[in-house]
Amino acid sequence: MEKKVTKIGVLTSGGDAPGMNAAIRAVVRTGIYYGIEVFGIMHGYSGMIENDIIPMHSRSVANIIQRGGTILKTARCKEFFEYEGRKKAYNNLKKLGINGLVIIGGDGSFRGAHKFSNEFDIPCIGIPGTIDKDIAGTDFTIGFDTAVNTAVEAIDKIRDTADAHDRLFIIEVMGRDAGYIALHSGIATGAEHILIPEHKTDIEELIDSLTEKERRKKLVNMVVVAEGDNFGGAEDVAKVVKERIPTADTRVCVLGHIQRGGSPSCLDRLIASRMGYSAVECLIEGKYNVMVGIVNNKMHYTPMERAVKAKQKITEEWLKVVKILAS
Repeated sequence: MEKKVTKIGVLTSGGDAPGMNAAIRAVVRTGIYYGIEVFGIMHGYSGMIENDIIPMHSRSVANIIQRGGTILKTARCKEFFEYEGRKKAYNNLKKLGINGLVIIGGDGSFRGAHKFSNEFDIPCIGIPGTIDKDIAGTDFTIGFDTAVNTAVEAIDKIRDTADAHDRLFIIEVMGRDAGYIALHSGIATGAEHILIPEHKTDIEELIDSLTEKERRKKLVNMVVVAEGDNFGGAEDVAKVVKERIPTADTRVCVLGHIQRGGSPSCLDRLIASRMGYSAVECLIEGKYNVMVGIVNNKMHYTPMERAVKAKQKITEEWLKVVKILAS
């Protein structure tokens, strides 16, 4: 790999997350501070292949830190899975003299970056941008705090109407492979049950618990379920509940993509800014092919391959907290 990085490309890939714009802003302005040219790559890896690459200046990232989504757009690119696609992307970068990349995304984005960097002489730095908080090597991922606060706000409002009508609400939040949004939002809103992919759902135990609560005249119950729960989403759970407890006034609410959007929280803006700054520092210092994260409020660097393969774990202690507080 080239020893000195003089031109950096930055892209956002995979699902969007609030705070990505703050990370882009930090990469651009830190690069400019150090005299490095920065290029924005549009639509993720597709932009590398299609040569949709634009020079970025300080004013290019003005007034974006408070905006959700990503000004660089994002996409999933099947062509990048193939060697020919990656070779085409590499040739486009070389024509512009780009010799360093910052990838803001999740584990799928890092898998692509790791493969690309191994095949060609361009170092990559990963910034964890995903609302799921499912990447090892960092206490926070960009977008999680905003997404979980959006879920909390919505669930609080649902509880008001549940209380007014003595209803059982089954609320589905995002989390195809990870239950962190369900876990955190469920605890924060006093949910009676939280169903997550990391813990096998015992539907009989859920039915018995809800039946017992109904017997005790506890008519307002909230069940928060991650979309990737092994038993299924909210609709699947509700179907069984309605069949087994027909007297319960059961309703379903799927929060969906509302969790992805919105102005990023203060925490997401701060960690995105720190990570963007540190990503450029890594390229300057020759610390290549790592993901920048934050552990115990300090910058932490995980080899890209390990960040791809490892996952955050939800401990049994969290599950015990849920059980005790919801009883």
